[in-house]
Amino acid sequence: MSTAAQSDRTAEGRRLVEDKERKDNWKRWGPYLSDRQWGTVREDYSADGNCWDYFTHDQARSRAYRWGEDGLLGICDRECRLCFSFALWNGKDPILKERLYGLTGSQGNHGEDVKELYYHLDATPTTSYAKALYKYPQAEYPYEQINVENRNRGKDALEFEVEDSGVFDENKYWDVVFEYAKNTSQDILCRLSVHNRGPEPATIHVLPTLWFRNTWIWGCKHEGCTAKPRITLDPGNPLRVKTKHDTLEEFVCEWEALEGADAATQLLFTENETNSKRLYGVENYTPYVKDAFHRFVVGGDKDAVSSKGHGTKVAAHHVLTVPAGQSKVIRVRFHSAAEQPAGGSAFADFDAIFEQRKKEADEFYREVQPSKLDDQRRLIQRQAYAGMLWSKQFYHYIVGDWLLGDPEMPKPPDSRLHGRNNQWGQLYNRDIVSMPDKWEYPWYASWDLAFHMLPLSNVDFEFAKAQLMLFLREWYMHPNGQIPAYEFALGDVNPPVHAWAVIRLFESFAGKDASDEDYRFLESCFHKLIINFTWWVNRKDPEGNNLYSGGFLGLDNIGVFDRSKPLPPGMILEQADGTAWMAFFCATMLHCAINLALKDPVYEDMASKFFEHTVLIIDAINNFGKGQGLWNEEDGFYYDHLRKDGRSCPMKIRSLVGLVPLFSVLVIDDSTLKKLPAFAKRTKWFVQHRKDLIEETSFMAERMGEDANQRSLLCIPSKAKLIRVLEYLFDENEFLSEFGIRSLSKFHEKNPFKININNEELRADYIPGESNSYLFGGNSNWRGPIWFPMNFLLVQSLQRFDYYYGESLKIEVPTRSGNFMRLRDAADELCNRLLKNFLPDSKGFRACHGKDLRLSEKYATDPHFKDLVLFYEFFHGDNGRGCGASHQTGWTGLIINCINILAGTGHLGVFRPGSQ
Repeated sequence: MSTAAQSDRTAEGRRLVEDKERKDNWKRWGPYLSDRQWGTVREDYSADGNCWDYFTHDQARSRAYRWGEDGLLGICDRECRLCFSFALWNGKDPILKERLYGLTGSQGNHGEDVKELYYHLDATPTTSYAKALYKYPQAEYPYEQINVENRNRGKDALEFEVEDSGVFDENKYWDVVFEYAKNTSQDILCRLSVHNRGPEPATIHVLPTLWFRNTWIWGCKHEGCTAKPRITLDPGNPLRVKTKHDTLEEFVCEWEALEGADAATQLLFTENETNSKRLYGVENYTPYVKDAFHRFVVGGDKDAVSSKGHGTKVAAHHVLTVPAGQSKVIRVRFHSAAEQPAGGSAFADFDAIFEQRKKEADEFYREVQPSKLDDQRRLIQRQAYAGMLWSKQFYHYIVGDWLLGDPEMPKPPDSRLHGRNNQWGQLYNRDIVSMPDKWEYPWYASWDLAFHMLPLSNVDFEFAKAQLMLFLREWYMHPNGQIPAYEFALGDVNPPVHAWAVIRLFESFAGKDASDEDYRFLESCFHKLIINFTWWVNRKDPEGNNLYSGGFLGLDNIGVFDRSKPLPPGMILEQADGTAWMAFFCATMLHCAINLALKDPVYEDMASKFFEHTVLIIDAINNFGKGQGLWNEEDGFYYDHLRKDGRSCPMKIRSLVGLVPLFSVLVIDDSTLKKLPAFAKRTKWFVQHRKDLIEETSFMAERMGEDANQRSLLCIPSKAKLIRVLEYLFDENEFLSEFGIRSLSKFHEKNPFKININNEELRADYIPGESNSYLFGGNSNWRGPIWFPMNFLLVQSLQRFDYYYGESLKIEVPTRSGNFMRLRDAADELCNRLLKNFLPDSKGFRACHGKDLRLSEKYATDPHFKDLVLFYEFFHGDNGRGCGASHQTGWTGLIINCINILAGTGHLGVFRPGSQ
């Protein structure tokens, strides 16, 4: 198949086709370098598993990494062998700025948090063009002040950010623009533009740096690099080097010679080796170590760098003095030695190539974005795409080797074999993976990734498919069928949204034109997802009654206790969301099976199986024990139930837990059923002979659609129950915020939920912003804020319900407003409210940036700030201020799809084979 983005109508589209067909390796180089490698689980070899303390930011400049590399908005090849980035020094900082700084989980008053101002501005899927901005203070960076202020703040206070220190006041900062362009797939151009925004001349040191990841010291078998690589000075040019690596062809890198006082007279060489003397008091086996450039530039230690003209790390040292309001540019180019730049000069066609690639990026996005978008919506989408494409990362974590240690390194403590991830020895991660955020979450989260693929598929369908298939491969999926969650706890249970992402990709882009290749994708994923489904059934339904429990389910602190840990003896939590997620999983697998059965009738049996299982779960959540199941008729809402000694007590928290039952909704046209006679016959028999299961259940209820086509509905709530839940959903005193749907009802602001367990009072309050609890580290909060993935699933569900009910069901939005609308219009209203987090108001303020924070005025009016958008992890439930990770474009990138829906181009997500 071919999407508009991947057709031959644009140069970038042609590059994507060439890469897919393996005619050229356009994706070999990209922004795959992590923003943070220190403080990660994979670099942790401690006895107690405290990764934050084991490998700190202060150690990062001096200590070689085992599993990856990081840098300041840098790039590398897809195996992270050869890396490139720029380092900076303002002449006042105590350290060279080689990587983004932030606080660890224990240092921040709301968990880990990056303390820098940077923005992803543009990117194409092949990184033929990419652009990012870093704002660097001209005053000394306030490392200690940030540490002290956050340490002294409690959970009820806001985080202390770098801008709160005043270092950006009076515009005394540098705008450092990072740009990358590709002439060919193996010819990469790097340009750094340094803008002095301050009122007077200032000096900055810039070190464009090329280095090899250290793969040679550990004695590991899987890297393929048995000899130490080398970067060697070209004797014919003092600013050009050549590289040598066992598994990478020779590359040439050249730095442009600057004129006058800014001229770089020589390259600096060192080794990417640990400075053991600084860290451990042990003599180094090489005099040239990883932190040499820091010592040379900041400390003035001329002996720190090698004079031999070779090493595994090299940089040109530029000292730029820039007048107020002006800028200077640094240019670097590296390419395969087999290719020669036009005319033999690395910089003759440099700027022309950049201009061409920027023009082609604009052409590409004109194909991708709806034509009717205004400038602001177009800008928001473009930066959201950029954030997602910049957040692709080389992720390396071979758990078996990590558990046992490396042959030439000290043996890890014995506690490791009984600690974190010890049951995941088969996991072999060595891929480019979509990250939620390359600083705060520089490791994948499997349910996040499923959401990432919807917006990413708009620009790179092949990458989206490959990512979803990757997590179902045998070297990712556990032999028992579980999909790995994230590196802190691979065995945690995330919501089962993988199948949903698979079918969304298949239907959104394939439709009636589905090719054999598209069906192979769906079929391959379906078979692996059956194994995953079986794991869920066997592990998460302890009583065998189709009420699911014992799961973390990604919602962190939404309940009153940690749902990933065992309850007190004799207690079972029957989860409304866990059970509804399983109904959703079942219905999605039915959706997949029907699509496959339309091509191959053998799948009709599988469709029947998932149909019947879906009905059993729906019946359990609504009618378990011939009672009300997890539905509370008095309140008109779904609740978790805590069961002990045969008695069941509803946990009356009005939260997203009780809204998840809305997600499982499938509409099937009669024209589809006619093409599946065996499946239709089985469902008809089931309706006639299992009436005990369908009483009061919205189950294959038939109605005539507006297009005169008979259709059937399979969902959890009956129409009456749906209306009652929607009254809560669209009540501004409950879930509906000006900026989306809250994760906890505002009702609990004055009526906190309380329960006494073993003489301990547990409570859940409405907390619209950052968490006031240390549950799950405290850096995320599901007790009131707005989260995009759940909002997007609600949008889809409203669209599907509308496809079935049409004009026959209208609701008040907001509740009690007297303004009745169809459910599809309610979905649009929700999309508009989500978009309001990012759109500037009449005075230029974007809600996501906060209206009363230090830089709010700059973001509204300053020409160097006002067009910058940050895509946060979640948003304040009352005012839309961004909270949590500030660059988690990941699932917040779903705003792209919301904008498409409002533009009339978003896929409805309803089951209509043969149509888009």
